[in-house]
Amino acid sequence: MPCYVISLALPPQGFELTTMAGPVFAHFRRFLGLEEKDYQNSLSSSHCFLQFISNSKSKANFFLTNDKRFFLKTQEKWEIQFLLSKLALYIHHLHEYPHSLLVKFLGIHSIKVAREKKKYFIIMQSIFYPDNRITERYDIKGCRVSRWTEPLPEDSHIITVLKDLNFEGHTISLGSQRNWFIKQMELDTTFLRNLNVLDYSLLVAFQKLHLDEKQPNKNIMSRIAKSVHGAWGEASSVPSDRLSRYVKKSTISSLRRSKAYNLAAHNCRLLPDVLNALHTLDGPEHRYFIGIIDFFTVYNLRKRIEFLWKSLLHPGGSFSTVNPTRYASRLCQWVETHTV
Repeated sequence: MPCYVISLALPPQGFELTTMAGPVFAHFRRFLGLEEKDYQNSLSSSHCFLQFISNSKSKANFFLTNDKRFFLKTQEKWEIQFLLSKLALYIHHLHEYPHSLLVKFLGIHSIKVAREKKKYFIIMQSIFYPDNRITERYDIKGCRVSRWTEPLPEDSHIITVLKDLNFEGHTISLGSQRNWFIKQMELDTTFLRNLNVLDYSLLVAFQKLHLDEKQPNKNIMSRIAKSVHGAWGEASSVPSDRLSRYVKKSTISSLRRSKAYNLAAHNCRLLPDVLNALHTLDGPEHRYFIGIIDFFTVYNLRKRIEFLWKSLLHPGGSFSTVNPTRYASRLCQWVETHTV
């Protein structure tokens, strides 16, 4: 994949930023309806980035842009290599299912400062955006071992992301949206199973709907147009030589031949008229922010040994390290059980 070195306006001496697969991510941002100017302004704001303190076991650093639209997360080199190797499949899946629950990756970069080790990071859409009215946040893996986070006092200013055991007694009430959600979970986890990955998380956040938000949008035609925008149209505007490096030619041909969009075949839905609509679902009483993140862990020999070890430590217990087929099935079962 090609790399492009970008010179910063006022960088520290010896500072170098490299962008990987730049044309592909530029296309993908257009596909999502993200204006390049807005994206650049958010990343280059004069305000400081917000550091996000995670309870993740990884040593990754997390940052939010000041407007909280985009996440920056440091990654290991092998994780970046894995994502780049699967980028064609990822883009293909998002073209097939433009309302996928998978987190939307928007860029891959590395930073090299003189006399320091090169660091890699990804930029992705924040699933919890806008967050000003979110009341609860959960990181769900569909298992029980080590899946409890001690809640903080209600008056605490620290935002806590809770886990599976904290979710007990709660349900996701989607009404007519439930069938769509279950099907999309099956489609996305099947894709991840075929990548031979596990240990990904389903993020879920709750936001109480205001009375006026419960009213159906009268302009149904504009909502349909918004829902299918970008599914085929933006793909046809990308030069074939750039797209073909990452996406199969048969996929490009099917995108160009399509003159109609089949909502049912591609599991599309009417998007709410809100910011970040790809990652929101409206039920009768709540708006839910939902997305799948962290699908970099391959089920290799090391993970197979870890599975055997955890089986001895937690006989009959439900833990995260299981084979990808079991992991996908279990997370889908969690969704079936906890939605109405």
